[in-house]
Formats: sequence, structure tokens, C-alpha cells
Amino acid sequence: MSFPEQINVTTILNRVSCSLSHQGHQGYVVGGFIRDWLLDRQTNDVDIAVNGNALNIAQQVTEDLSGKFVLLDEANKIARVIVIEKEQQWHLDFSPFTGNIESDLGRRDFTINTMAMELKRFATALSQSPEYSEETVKQSQLEIIDPFSGKKDLENKTVRAVTEGIFESDAARLLRAIRLAAELNLTIEPKTESLIRYYSQSLAKVPGERTREELLRLLSLPQAAQHLRYLDNLGLLSALVPELAESKGVEQPTVHFWNVFDHSLQTVAAVEFLMRESDWEYGNENMLAAVPWSDSIDQHLSQEVSKDSNHKVLLKLGGLLHDIAKPKTKSVDDTGRAHFLGHPKQGAAMAARILERLCFSNKEINLVQSLVYHHLHPVQMANEGLPTKRAIYRYFRDTGDAGPDILLLALADYLASYGPLVNMQNWKEQCHLINYILTEHETQQATILPVKFITGHDLINIFGLTPGPVIGQLLALVHEAQASGELTTQEEALALVHKELNKQQCDARPGN
Repeated sequence: MSFPEQINVTTILNRVSCSLSHQGHQGYVVGGFIRDWLLDRQTNDVDIAVNGNALNIAQQVTEDLSGKFVLLDEANKIARVIVIEKEQQWHLDFSPFTGNIESDLGRRDFTINTMAMELKRFATALSQSPEYSEETVKQSQLEIIDPFSGKKDLENKTVRAVTEGIFESDAARLLRAIRLAAELNLTIEPKTESLIRYYSQSLAKVPGERTREELLRLLSLPQAAQHLRYLDNLGLLSALVPELAESKGVEQPTVHFWNVFDHSLQTVAAVEFLMRESDWEYGNENMLAAVPWSDSIDQHLSQEVSKDSNHKVLLKLGGLLHDIAKPKTKSVDDTGRAHFLGHPKQGAAMAARILERLCFSNKEINLVQSLVYHHLHPVQMANEGLPTKRAIYRYFRDTGDAGPDILLLALADYLASYGPLVNMQNWKEQCHLINYILTEHETQQATILPVKFITGHDLINIFGLTPGPVIGQLLALVHEAQASGELTTQEEALALVHKELNKQQCDARPGN
């Protein structure tokens, strides 16, 4: 094994070790850092257990390393020191232990996280050999403290609970088990799986901010749809989002291959397929070749929405929740056909409440809400043909930054409706529609809308208007007509404004 060269871990650990020595305390590198080091995985997060008041120790380390102190858990005396070293940001998390380090490790979650190394000796060994190998470990007589055989479980690709009580003491570990297995390509051993099922409903009691972090990390991985299915098999998905459980077994019209719940998971899988993240069992290269894709679309989807999320992750979440209101809106007509009238609008409100409960940010909530509310919009504006330029302008006006995301969601929704029965010719027509919308929008943005025929000052000077909302309304009217190709000169723009002002005056007259 060798530690990634780009990480200057030696400098960081030596400086922390010196700080602890000056304070008269002993420290151990524990948990995830040792696990990732054994796996040659890059990480800038270091967990350090100290034999003393971790808050006071961390504050002194902050001062010694010119870092930033962050209080994580006052009750359990856990703190983080953020340090910038050679343009890399490090998170050093300090927690206390009493007695010996083995007792501390016994209170941790999974065996692969219960390994430790004495900090000073580990830092010294790294200084002597940055390319740290098994042979170097033997020569330095540096031992991995491993009372629960975590190294063996790591080699066997197994996630195993340290004790049967780990989920009872902290139910957030229920999600963490699945996330760790997914991230590291490990398998949860049967006894631990049984414990997860037994304690699954305890997840509902975990603070939203903790479940949000685990959920986002899980959704950021390839094959997220499979991970969501695994959550469901263990009883965790319904504990996390009870509203999803209501969609199980809710049948749809014959055009749909799956019921509402399975369709929702298949939509996530289709989203990943369209974004080139994962294969889809019902997709193929010909389907993917028809999908509009470009560097600009990829860059848009990679844009950060919050510290922990981007458009790609939230698009998967939107796929999961896009039909969340179908069970509540289902009705059956006289012919026996099911309808879900108003489900996008009600679903958007439900999605917002779910994400608020899980402590998502306002920006994240607004994006997912827009995805759910508008997911039928791209197909509806086509109206058995290609949409008008005006319709495309209004679509992007109404959807804003979520516009491209919704177009991809519409394609994923289509694939997840038909599944293995998708007709290739119809699929190509759907892709052509989405490509046309994107291309026309790019044309409007690049060549039409940058040309300003009139400004707010023109409206004030020419028509004697006063600053206020009416100025914005008139400019929006001109932009829409400009985007649709109805006007191409300043004279035509002024004539449109004159006509609109006359109409407003007529409407304002008594008796109208």
C-alpha cells in the first residue's frame, strides 16, 4: 500500500503530533483515515482520539496550526480543526477517550472503522518513508491496533457491526452502513443486515441534517438506484421518506410498465443512464446515442448547488420524488382508466415538505421542487408537434436554472414508463424534441436576447412612465416577442409597447 502522493499528510500529522506533545497529551489516528489509508483512497479527513479534553486540545491545535476551530458536538466534546496546507483543506476531528484506546474503539460502529495507530509513531514512520509499504510497517515495528479484526474484514470486503447495540446508540449508522458498503464496494454481512432491518424504523428519529448528508453521499455514487433499492429492502427508505411507501403497488395506465414506486426507482436509474454515470438494464448504446449531450450540459449538471450537492445529485432526487403525489391524486374513470390529475403541483409541495424535514437548503429545495412541478412540461408544450419559439422562451423563463435538468428528467420519465417495451422510433422523436428545445434556447440566448431594442430608460423618456413594476412587465413582453421572432427592430418594439399601454388604458376605463 502507498499513500497518495498528492496528499501532504506527513506535514499535517507531524505538526499535530508536536502540538499534542507540547500539551502533554497522547493521540491516535483512528477510524476512517486508517481504513482509507489501507485502501489507498485519497482522504483529507483525519480522526484523532486524544486522552484529555478534546475541545481544549483542538483549540490549542487550531492556534499552533493557524487553523479554524469548529465545535461539532459540545456534549461529547468533539471538535474539528480546519487547516489549509499547500492549497489543500484538511479536516482534523478530535474526540476524547478515557482508559485505553481499545475501549474507545469498542464504542465505534463497524470493524473496518475500529483500527488505530499511535499518532507520533505513525507520523515519524511516514516522514521516513512517504511511500509507506507493508515492509516499512514491519521494519518500523509500527502496529495497527486492531482489536476487532477490522483489517481482515476490509480484506474480505465486509461491513460488520462491532456490537449488536451500535444502531440503538446511534441510528444514523443505519444509513452509514449502506453508504460505506456502496462507496467502498463492500458487502454487509448477514448478521449486521438483520440488525439493520430490526432497527430500521429508528432512522425516523435521526436529525434531518445527518440523514441528509448520508443520503446525498449515497446519491452521488454511480448505481444510486440500486443503492436506493437496497435501502428499501432493508426497510430504510420508507423510514426515511414514508411518503414513498404509499406508492408501492399503485398501478398506472397500461402505457406504464411499472407501478408508481418501481417507476420512481427506475426513473433514477434512467437518469444515471442518460448522464453516462451507469448502465441501465433496459438501455443500450443506440438509445444513448440519440440523447442530446454536450460539454455545456455536463458542466451545468456538475454545478454546485450547496456544499454537499450539485445538479446531478439533485436530479436523481427529483427522479425519485417526481411522482410522489400520484397515490393521493389517483382517480379511476368510468372506463377503468387511472388518472393522476394535479400530481405535479401537489408533488412539488410534498417534495418541499420532505426536503425541509431532511434539512435541505432553500436552493436545493427550490431546484427539486421545480423538477417535480415541471416534469411534464416539456412534453405538454410540444402539443403533437415541435413547440413554438414563444413556448420555449416561456419554459426557460419559468424554470430558470432547472430548465436543462427538467428536460433530462422528462426523457428519464419516458424511459422508466415503457422500460423494456420502449419503441425506438418514438424514443428518437422524444430526443429530437428535447434537442430542439435546447438548440432553440441556445439560439435565443446567444443571438436574439443579447440585442436590446429598448431599455427601461427608453420607456421612461419616450412614454413618460415612472419607475415601477410596469417597466419590468413591458420589457418582459418585448423580450418574449423578440425571442419568438415577432419583432426585429426598435420601431417594432416601441409599437408593441404603445399597443400594450393603450390596451391597459382601455381596460382601466370605468365599465370595462
